Amino acid sequence: MARVSYLERRGATYYARLDVPLDLVAHYGTSTRKKSLRTKDENDAKKRLWPVIESWRSEFDEVRTRRELSSDDKAVAVWQHYEATVEAYDRKQRAMPTPEQTDSELRRLYRRIDLTEITSDNFSGMINAYTDYELMLRARTDDTNLRTRRLAAIKNALTLGDIVLIEPAVKDFIVRHRLLVDAGSEEFRELCVLMGRAEVEGLQRTLERDKGDYTGTPTDPIVRPDTGTVREAAAPGEAIMDLFEIYFRENPNQIKSDTLSQARRDVGLFVEYVGSTFPVHRIDKKAVREWKALLLQYPVKATETKVFKDMKLTQIVKHNETLKKPTISTATVNRYLSGFSAFCTWLTNHGYLPANPAADMFLKKSKEKTTKPFTIEEMNALFKSPFFTGCQADEAPRFWNKPGDILIRDHRFWVPLVMLYSGARPAEIAQLGIEDVREDHGHWIMHITTEGDGDKSVKTPGSMRVVPLHPELVKLGFLEYHADLKKQGEKRLFPRAERNERGQMIAGFSRDFPRYLTKIGLKDGRGLSLYSFRHGAADALRRAGFLDEQFGFILGHTTGTMTQRYGTLPQGMLKQRIELVNSILYPGLVLDHLRVARRVGDTA
Repeated sequence: MARVSYLERRGATYYARLDVPLDLVAHYGTSTRKKSLRTKDENDAKKRLWPVIESWRSEFDEVRTRRELSSDDKAVAVWQHYEATVEAYDRKQRAMPTPEQTDSELRRLYRRIDLTEITSDNFSGMINAYTDYELMLRARTDDTNLRTRRLAAIKNALTLGDIVLIEPAVKDFIVRHRLLVDAGSEEFRELCVLMGRAEVEGLQRTLERDKGDYTGTPTDPIVRPDTGTVREAAAPGEAIMDLFEIYFRENPNQIKSDTLSQARRDVGLFVEYVGSTFPVHRIDKKAVREWKALLLQYPVKATETKVFKDMKLTQIVKHNETLKKPTISTATVNRYLSGFSAFCTWLTNHGYLPANPAADMFLKKSKEKTTKPFTIEEMNALFKSPFFTGCQADEAPRFWNKPGDILIRDHRFWVPLVMLYSGARPAEIAQLGIEDVREDHGHWIMHITTEGDGDKSVKTPGSMRVVPLHPELVKLGFLEYHADLKKQGEKRLFPRAERNERGQMIAGFSRDFPRYLTKIGLKDGRGLSLYSFRHGAADALRRAGFLDEQFGFILGHTTGTMTQRYGTLPQGMLKQRIELVNSILYPGLVLDHLRVARRVGDTA
């Protein structure tokens, strides 16, 4: 199995490695982020890897949410710094000792002398006692002198182009308002000059107030009340995704973890549109309506398409106006809205929103099927293509359509064929254990279940079922394949079939297979995928004269019962299922060449 691409080894030590998105390379000044994981053990490195990768990705997202510096931002920065300078003076003056407090300190000092607590014999004690009083007397004068020196220093710095004195205030403004301004850049230096001039005006007002003059106003034309606005930011801990994590943990409707994780990605796509600091209380119909409009133009599998790499939602939609790749279906748009709406209901129930803004936003479902079964001609072309008869590489999908001597005979070979002759879902097949394929009353069956060893799951309780093995699969060598794996001591029928980080079984093959269909000329746009085999099995059962309600349980479409869970069925029930499965026929489909390849090719 190929090593995780984010993991790199230097000498004996493992490192995390992540490419910087192209739009942020200039910001970071490098195309790659690397960090030592401080371990020489690969398994340990993999455990430490993902927190580092996720923190980098979060950082990239945070940087992307920043705005370019605008003229409004400059006006805001100038006026806020001017006001902050004056307000700081006012606060400090209110904390200064009053004449009454100074007199009180002097009387306390005299009492201590009368009580001989302070004497000329203890010189250091006498000095210390008078120091507090002297500091109180000089507090206002010292503060005035300090501000006078600061004013002179900033004026001199402005003349010399020195930004050191004002730099901390500028950096603070940039962070608070999430601006995309690099320290040392021309924009940064300009902002330093502007805020320096604002502080000069502010300090001059404070010196006027020292003399009792509160009538002064700025004379520098750039220092005036701002008319621009700065984008409102969410309070700490109350960003949309912060609240989603609370919703995720509560899971008030007991949603399946896979579905809830999907909702996290759906809500994340909304946040990608409005920005990570968008306040929750500002989520309204307008924001949801605009997001939905973008979803309707969102390309299929955009995040997995190279031409859209490192692009955001709006960028992807804009770029696709030229590429014209197929967009997601109405059902998929509704799925995004569904996960988002459930979250908004929780926000409403918890007082963050007055009402669910996603309510009544769903699209009317199209009755047109988006997935279609293969025709006999398409299946003959597919099963005679290099992927099934011999290609140039096993692990590299780009070579699957090139003829060669590599025979792929793992789950990628068997899952399409088992789907074709059982109607089972790809994940149900890929997770089968060795013991899930066995004889029952003299007939071979597949037991689709969550029971037994391994990480198994089914779509619904009704998906657990017993499906007889089709005679065509036996002819193709499925039982020999099963026997070989069992002899090797394997617990799983397809040990190389794995779940991704989202818990999806063989997600990689489910993605690569439609691309392969496109490469060999069978697919153009929507329609054909792995699920086309499942649709084909359903159509075959209909051609045999069965009604949908008569064979739905074979496909896992019924409500779960205890009988569904049993791995051994009464002879009568099994016979009924055998009749159904054996009626799945495809007149004109030729698979003889695969049987030959199975006998002389792979024995593992």
